[in-house]
Amino acid sequence: MKIQLLTIGKQQDPTTRLAVEDFTQRINRYFPCEWKLLPPSKLTEPAAIKKAEAQQVLQYLQKDDYLVLLDERGKNISSPELSSLLQQRANESRKQLIFLIGGAYGVDSSVQQRADFTWSLSKLVFPHQIARLVLAEQVYRACTILRNEKYHHD
Repeated sequence: MKIQLLTIGKQQDPTTRLAVEDFTQRINRYFPCEWKLLPPSKLTEPAAIKKAEAQQVLQYLQKDDYLVLLDERGKNISSPELSSLLQQRANESRKQLIFLIGGAYGVDSSVQQRADFTWSLSKLVFPHQIARLVLAEQVYRACTILRNEKYHHD
């Protein structure tokens, strides 16, 4: 199974990028993993922006991809629960597990409907840079839990 970390937005600042790259390389010890950055829409009306960005996302996805949408209104899960989600998808022989961080205005309802699971990192709203870092770290943590490694402590 391949893990895709998909985000709509701009390139990361250098400091955050290094940390995100470090966790992404660590994830690659367990599953092939890469980031895909989709450019934000240049439109000015929020609803139009969300529609345009949704088109990009939906065109990018394959029919059998398992899509996890990150949204503050999603379900809060623990790190062990995230590791279970990874294991379940691997057991289903999914080709790709995609985690999506939407654009500045969130995502269109068409993307929400396509999502297989909606996950909230927190009830707090994070800047994209921090959300990317938290996502990468948590996916790495989930991988270490699957292998009973020392990184995660109960």
